[in-house]
Amino acid sequence: MIDGFPVAFLFFAGAALLLALPKGPARAALLLLVPVLSGLMVWSLPEGHLWTVRLMGLDLDFLRVDPLARIFALIFSIAAFLGNLYAWHVRDTVQQVAALLYAGSAIGAVFAGDLVTLFLFWEGTAITSVFLIWARRTEGAYHTGMRYLLIQIGSGVLLLAGAALFYRETGSLAFEKMTLGSLGTWLIFLAFGIKCAFPMLHNWLQDSYPAATITGTVILSAFTTKLAVYALARGFPGTEILIYIGAVMTLFPIFFAVIENDLRRVLAYSLNNQLGFMVVGIGIGTEMALNGTAAHAFAHILYKALLFMSVGAVMFRTGTAKGSELGGLYKTMPLTMIFCVVGAASISAFPLFSGFVTKSLILSASVDEKHYYVWAILLFASAGVFHHSGIKIPYFAFFAHDSGLRPKEAPTHMLLAMGLTAFLCIAIGVYPAPLYALLPFKVDYVPYTTTHVITQLQLLFFSALAFTILMLTRIYPPELRSVNLDTDWTYRRLFPQIIGFVASVVSSLWATQSAFWTRGVNGMIERLYRSHGPEGQIAKVWPTGAMVIWIAILLGVTLVINFSS
Repeated sequence: MIDGFPVAFLFFAGAALLLALPKGPARAALLLLVPVLSGLMVWSLPEGHLWTVRLMGLDLDFLRVDPLARIFALIFSIAAFLGNLYAWHVRDTVQQVAALLYAGSAIGAVFAGDLVTLFLFWEGTAITSVFLIWARRTEGAYHTGMRYLLIQIGSGVLLLAGAALFYRETGSLAFEKMTLGSLGTWLIFLAFGIKCAFPMLHNWLQDSYPAATITGTVILSAFTTKLAVYALARGFPGTEILIYIGAVMTLFPIFFAVIENDLRRVLAYSLNNQLGFMVVGIGIGTEMALNGTAAHAFAHILYKALLFMSVGAVMFRTGTAKGSELGGLYKTMPLTMIFCVVGAASISAFPLFSGFVTKSLILSASVDEKHYYVWAILLFASAGVFHHSGIKIPYFAFFAHDSGLRPKEAPTHMLLAMGLTAFLCIAIGVYPAPLYALLPFKVDYVPYTTTHVITQLQLLFFSALAFTILMLTRIYPPELRSVNLDTDWTYRRLFPQIIGFVASVVSSLWATQSAFWTRGVNGMIERLYRSHGPEGQIAKVWPTGAMVIWIAILLGVTLVINFSS
C-alpha cells in the first residue's frame, strides 16, 4: 500500500518539466517551486516505511521517514530553494537540470531504507553534481570534474561491494546501525568516508568546489558531504574511531586555509574543518552528540552557503576570488559585506548566531563522555576556524588593502538569497527551540549559560587578539599569488615523476630490445619456421597469442599513463 510518494521523484519530474519550458523567468520560478513543495511534503510526512517496491526478489525501501531523515531532508529542501534563488540569473539548462537532479538524489538517499536504494541515489548525486563543475566550460574544470567523478563513482562502487558482502553475511540489506566487524561494513564505512572527506581522502573537496561555477559551488556545498554525515549518523553512530578521525579533520584544514589565497578554497578547507565536528559527534554516539551532529549540519549548510554566496557575489562582480587581488570592497558592496560578516560570525560560533547553539551540543557531549583531549582539540579548532573564516574571509575580501576595485553591489536576487540565509543564521542563534524540536532525540539543553557564553567569548577574543598581533608584526602569512598543494601532490607531482622514470627505463629497454630484435630475431623466426613449418604447433598457437597479449599490455599501460598524467 502506498501511503506516501518519494520526495525525490518530485525533483526528477521538475527537471523533466523544466526542459519543456522556455528559458527565462518560468524556469527560474519552477526551480523555486519544486523545493518549496518538497519542504511541505517533508514536513507533513508521517513516520514509517511508506513506499516499498519489490524488485528482483528485493524489497527496496524508497521512503523511510523518521526524525533523523526528516531534518536532513528539510534542510536539503531549504538549501535547494536558497541556492536556486541565488542562481536566478542563470539561464544555463545544464546547471538548472543538474541542480534539481542533484538535490533530488540527495533527498532520495536520505529517505532510503535499504543499501541498494541508497546506492542508486548515492551514485545519482555523483553523476548529477559533476555537471555543476563542467558547466564552467574551461579545460581546468573539465579535468577537475573528471577527477571528482572518478572519486565519487569509486565511493559508490565501494558502497555496492560492501552492500553485497553485507547481504551475504547477514541476509539483510536494511540501512540501519552497523558495526565494523566485517569486510562488508568496512567497505561501506570507507565509501561514506570518501564522500565525507576523511583525512587523506579529502582533497577532492578543495579541488572541485572552487572549480565549479559561482552558483554551482553554493549548491555543491550543501549536499554531498552532509549526505555522508547523515549516512555515518545512520549507519555507524557510536563508532569510536570516528571520534579521532573527526578530531584530525578539525585540525589539519586550519593550516592550509591560513596560507591559501583563493577564498573559495579557504571556505572549502573550513568546510572540512566543520565536518570534523559532526564526525566527532557521530563517534561519541550519545543522544546529545547525535543531536549536535544533526543540528550542526543544519546550521552549517546555511552559514557555509552564505559565505560561498558572499564570496561568489564578489567573484561575480570582480571576476576573482583571490585575496591578493581584493580589498576595499565594503565601499561599494556594503550589503554583501554585512551578509559575509553574519556568515563569519555564525561559523565562528559567536553567541546569538547559529553556530553557537549547535556546536555547543557537540562540545558538551565530549565533556560529558570524558573525552577531554578531544574537547581541547575542538576548542583549538574553533579558534582556528575564527581565524581563517571568521576573520580572513571578510577582512581580505572587503577590508585589508584597497585594491582599487569599485564594483557594483550584488544583483537583487543574490542579495535576497543572502538576506534570507543570514536571517535564518541569526534566528536560529537567537531562538534555537524550533531547531531543537526537529532533532532526532528529545533535547534537554540550554546553550545560553553564563559559563558557555563567557568561555566562547574569551576564546574568540584571544583568537582575534592573536590575529591582530600576527598582522601587525607581519608574521601572519600574506596573501600571495600561489598554488598550494595538498594530497593532490600525489597525482600532480609524484605520479607524473614515477611515470616519467618508468617511461625512460622502458624507452631504454625498448631501444636495446629493438637492436637485439634486428640482429637475431629474424634468424630465429627463420629457424623456427624451418623446423616446425606451417603445420607445426608453434605456428598454430604462438604468434597470434603472443601478439594479442602484448597489444593488451601496451593498451593497458597507455591508458594508465594517459589518465595519471
